[in-house]
Amino acid sequence: MPGHERRAFILKQLTQTGSVRVTELAASLKVDPVTIRRDLARLETTGRLLRVHGGAILREVAPRPADNLEQRIAAAAGRLIPDNSIVFLGPGPLTVEMAPYLGEHKHLTIITNALDVAWHVAQLHQHILHLIGGQVEPDYSIYGDLQTFPHIQADWIVLEADGLDAERGLTHDDVHYANMARALFSLNAQFMIPLRPARVGHAGAVFVAPAEKVDVLVTGREAPNAPLWDLSETGMRVVLT
Repeated sequence: MPGHERRAFILKQLTQTGSVRVTELAASLKVDPVTIRRDLARLETTGRLLRVHGGAILREVAPRPADNLEQRIAAAAGRLIPDNSIVFLGPGPLTVEMAPYLGEHKHLTIITNALDVAWHVAQLHQHILHLIGGQVEPDYSIYGDLQTFPHIQADWIVLEADGLDAERGLTHDDVHYANMARALFSLNAQFMIPLRPARVGHAGAVFVAPAEKVDVLVTGREAPNAPLWDLSETGMRVVLT
């Protein structure tokens, strides 16, 4: 098979599955693994994939709105939310940064337990906003009755974390946040995690949920390759920005 046909096959597999292994591609295409590695190296120069140990993952790169890391992640996460959605935004600096980018959407209903997130959403003057009550913490997060969260009706749940690892799962250093997030994972919704690159492959103090429960990870291009590969193998969509 000519090289351009092999690479087209590889890209098709990546688009369908999100990740590929050198050994499996070599067996399917009946070529030496060295040939596959060369193909992957060539495709990486086009920006279509990211090589990792043993294979590659799809580089689903979002546009970079600014050099600021938090803004890059927030903008990419915001653009993934479809119009006409009900969205829960948890507390945190990335969700605060994400709020203004929701102004690009129509007919959203935003639910949050963070005063600063609510303030930014309110400035948009175009979406329905619900603020969950409780005790206000110094970081403007609000925590009340945990029984409130499993009764939320939402299409998307956006949560920050202090770590996401294929084996150790989604974790957080704050017990209140972790308890809230754990309650939310009982919902039938799409779970998106905007995460700083340094937290990919890292574990926080309190377990929240297995990595398999996360639908979308949005992080920076600086994230380490090996943990990204492992996370993509769990079935989650990885968006780099």
